[in-house]
Amino acid sequence: MEKKRWLYAAAGVVILFFAGLVYAWSVLASPIGVYFSEWSAAQLSLTFTICMSFFCLGGLFGGLTAGKINVKINVWLASALFLAGFFLASRAQSLIMLYVGFGVLCGMGSGFAYNAVMSTVTKWFPDKPGLISGILLMGFGIGSFVIGKVYQAMTPSGAGVEAWRTSFFGMGVILCAVLLLGSFFLKLPDASFKLPEGGKKAKKNSEEGMEATPGVMLRRPAFWLYFVWVTLMCVAALALISQASSIALGVKPDLDAGTVATAVGLISIFNGIGRILFGGAFDKIGRKKTMGIINVAFLVATLILLLAVILHSFPLIILGFVCIGLAYGGVTPTNSAFVSAFYGAKHYPVNFQLVTLNLLVSSFGSTAAGALYDMSGSYISTFVMMLAAIVLASGASFLIKRP
Repeated sequence: MEKKRWLYAAAGVVILFFAGLVYAWSVLASPIGVYFSEWSAAQLSLTFTICMSFFCLGGLFGGLTAGKINVKINVWLASALFLAGFFLASRAQSLIMLYVGFGVLCGMGSGFAYNAVMSTVTKWFPDKPGLISGILLMGFGIGSFVIGKVYQAMTPSGAGVEAWRTSFFGMGVILCAVLLLGSFFLKLPDASFKLPEGGKKAKKNSEEGMEATPGVMLRRPAFWLYFVWVTLMCVAALALISQASSIALGVKPDLDAGTVATAVGLISIFNGIGRILFGGAFDKIGRKKTMGIINVAFLVATLILLLAVILHSFPLIILGFVCIGLAYGGVTPTNSAFVSAFYGAKHYPVNFQLVTLNLLVSSFGSTAAGALYDMSGSYISTFVMMLAAIVLASGASFLIKRP
């Protein structure tokens, strides 16, 4: 049984590794922006905002159907959406086609796959809710970085160069095939499932949790305090991530593109590592201490980056990117572990996706950071906003009580 459940976990990681490709939009969009030079950066950026909105909706619909239809059907639907979305985007001659193809269809596909994997595989690990969430989400985060790098290397760009069209269509076919194959390795545990010998269902971190329907959960102050915490933490992280390349160049203007890409890529790499570390920490030391460590990590990372900008120190920029990656990596597995521990497994698919809806708000962190820079002409304003968000989030986390 132990080997069997880790096989399901491996399948989940592979599916999320590819489904997380939507987060590589900034890399995917680069040759498109060169080809359609009349499209503004803001117009292209709206594609990702649409994608994140429909990612949330896809995950929510997936949660509502969880337990009512076979999980494989949700993954098959995700594979079809990815194929249709990338095909439509590869034929795009207008922004509307791009918005519908990548924004709506691929966003929905990613949401369906994300919820299907998280709500299925985590049920095999009631003894390791934080760790398994971290492992699965590591795949989701690192996939965008790795596949984005491959796309970048294989897709030349330039005026009139249409290689991106072939790459988009190829990615649609590959994602469809991987998800179809991976779906056969996903199944919910049946009534006969028992923990491996020596395994114990996590109790110390549950803080006397309850089985709660979405309606009950939404009436609990603990949920809203947590929602405030995760939203503000994501605002801080996305504000930094959206400006990371420019901040690095602001500190050291003579950096080549490859060095900048590698430096910024450290955020993704350590974000994946942080997901596993903090997911495991949730299981070992509980929610309060884990969230407290994340709060401190965010604060330290922001102060390091602020000092780096003031001193024009590129080594401090690298250290700050590593720290912010680790800190942000702690947020996503804590979402899953918190919902499971506080509000139970029965309604987890929908409850978990309700927490994920914070992306509808926090995705505007990058917009706010850009506006602050336009007004002040300095990235220090971004760090001030981040510090304010982290302080408020920390206050909310201290007020969370068991349900």
